Amino acid sequence: METLTLLPIPEAGRPAAEAFVADHLRHLICDEPVSGSPIRGGQRAADAALAAFDVSGYASDRNQVHPIDDRGASRLSPYIRHGLLMLPQVWDQVDGPQRDVAKFRDELLWQEYARHLYARLGRRTGTALRSQPPEHGPAAGSPTSVDQAWRSTLPCVSANVDELVESGWLVNQARMWLSSHWTVRHQRPWSDGEDFFFRHLLDGSRAANRLGWQWTTGAGSHKSYGFSRWQVERRAPGWCQACELSSRCPIESKPADHPRRQVAKPSALASDPDLARTSGAYATTRSPDGDAGSGPAAEVVWLTAESLGDHDPALSAHPDLPVIFIFDEPLLDRLQLSGKRLVFLVETLAELAEVRNVELHLGRPPEVLADRTPSVTFAPVPGFRRHLAALPTAVVHPWPWLVPPHAGSIQSFSAWRRGVSR
Repeated sequence: METLTLLPIPEAGRPAAEAFVADHLRHLICDEPVSGSPIRGGQRAADAALAAFDVSGYASDRNQVHPIDDRGASRLSPYIRHGLLMLPQVWDQVDGPQRDVAKFRDELLWQEYARHLYARLGRRTGTALRSQPPEHGPAAGSPTSVDQAWRSTLPCVSANVDELVESGWLVNQARMWLSSHWTVRHQRPWSDGEDFFFRHLLDGSRAANRLGWQWTTGAGSHKSYGFSRWQVERRAPGWCQACELSSRCPIESKPADHPRRQVAKPSALASDPDLARTSGAYATTRSPDGDAGSGPAAEVVWLTAESLGDHDPALSAHPDLPVIFIFDEPLLDRLQLSGKRLVFLVETLAELAEVRNVELHLGRPPEVLADRTPSVTFAPVPGFRRHLAALPTAVVHPWPWLVPPHAGSIQSFSAWRRGVSR
């Protein structure tokens, strides 16, 4: 058994969160010095961001990259990714011009589709779509080499890489530019670029991040997204005129759309053989295979990184129980995330500790929880299922889906949409 560490509770606020990560989690991050993102963690910051979001103009401006003041993106994704804002809550609260609301809600459904796909296929999302680009380019091999390979005198590339590394967030259009530049134009392995995004994005998830990369490269469809100059001139006016390569632009034309190698499709793309497992339909039982109403009562609330908000079902159901969050040391050591991601989590947990009895642990969840029955909200990720299966007992609450998973086809967003109720 690995050594389990009970960590101190930091004070609320950015300086204390940065100091906490530097003192206790520095060996688990990929960058120095430890610093937070301009996007603050915590329920108060999430609620304020949602209240301030004006959806007017979203349909036309959500992909604006530069200047920053012209952007129409919501920047709510870090809060949605960590459950500080739940998709049903955001769906219901957005209000404004019909065209903009419809486009914004369509993007929320895309997030939900990514979660359904990942909940059903898990790690197979890395290889399970219909085709893959040939990937003739060299593998990057390390986070540093990926960063160096992206460095360029092109402001449309370098400025976006800088923003990603420094702030932990990018407009969706910029994400598409970088992923297309990496894979479609230079034929580098998309998984290296996806890993780099995952390390730095506050909203990084294997569900949405991976699906976005695959869509851009043409996996799962028959056409890649080609990044070229006209898109920069439209969505980042001024960059091309100021670029030293403006008269000999290396991205003047759209990159060639290379042939794809076909991959075998898992049958689970067409239908779900175990919808209960995908959706978490065993919620309220004492274990994934247990009987509802049997076993000991919950002793603690276990919060995961998927669901840290005040509206977490397990947290809401047990207002008097102590709350446990576990920094999964073996997992974080393997992932080597940016310190900004961990600062965001610590800010959130320190704020929660102002109103709840919170314990922070460094170790493996099954070992930390071995002698305590947790109440936890189902998380649609394979790691949660593995940890849950290793626990003697647990009270599991339903995940608050925007739309319930169905057993039909999820081979594409449109195929999935035909089976949902919204």
